[in-house]
Amino acid sequence: MDEVSAKGYAWGYIGSCVPFVATVIVYVLYAMLGLLPLVAASALGCAITALWWLGWSLPLWKAYQQTHYASAGEHPMKEGLRNLGGVFTELAANRKALWFLIAFFFFIDGVYTIIDMATSYGTSLGLDTVGLLAALLVTQIVAFPSALLFGRLSRRIAAEKLITVCIMAYFAVTVYAAFMTHLYQFWILAVVVGLFQGSIQSLARSYFAKIIPREKSGEYFGIYDIFGKGASFSGTLLVGLVTQLTGSQNIGVGVLSLMFPVGLLFFMLSVRTAGQSEPPERLPEN
Repeated sequence: MDEVSAKGYAWGYIGSCVPFVATVIVYVLYAMLGLLPLVAASALGCAITALWWLGWSLPLWKAYQQTHYASAGEHPMKEGLRNLGGVFTELAANRKALWFLIAFFFFIDGVYTIIDMATSYGTSLGLDTVGLLAALLVTQIVAFPSALLFGRLSRRIAAEKLITVCIMAYFAVTVYAAFMTHLYQFWILAVVVGLFQGSIQSLARSYFAKIIPREKSGEYFGIYDIFGKGASFSGTLLVGLVTQLTGSQNIGVGVLSLMFPVGLLFFMLSVRTAGQSEPPERLPEN
């Protein structure tokens, strides 16, 4: 399960480079060659991304069959809310999943905030738009083999240990970012983030999948997504607030380092708590 999740993130990151590069080309046509007006360039970039999403959704819609799901009944909306409410009640007893969700909120908060704030931080260090896009592209490319490597390592090393390594690496990244003053340091940061970005996301997903009831995976992952989305704006808000109060974006980014030890603490609580952890039957190697 860890390896399958890692492959999903890896191919997702490398695949996203295709519309990314296409959009960069559109921007170059606008900014450097003047062949397109800004409005047309922006619209074309959005259209490329939308068509990419639509095109690769079609095979999924055609081939995917969901195995575990609750019966919708006569009132799907009402049944869905009832099932979701029941999962929140179950979490009080399923401490392993509850501790992990709290841990996930904190450490993914830092991960998502670094992703969201990268362009703003790079601009403050003097990186132009093309340079920022190139740095983001480098992160995506590095994330591809790194996620595959961590997925492969999960055959020999427990996912819990690999997740711990990723959390500690992100803690080091935020401390490093707090002292950045030169442009070359931002490029180093982009590479290092790429090494752990896909890995921590994929391993967190597979770890959670192994500690929840399979027949309620939809409801549990709905809550998982809520915790992730909640973290995505709270970290940005924290960085922005601290930056405004101190006048230093370095200090604002440095505050993120607090998220990872807290996340690691709750993750350790989850690991040490007894609970469901039954991986599915292993697929044939071929």
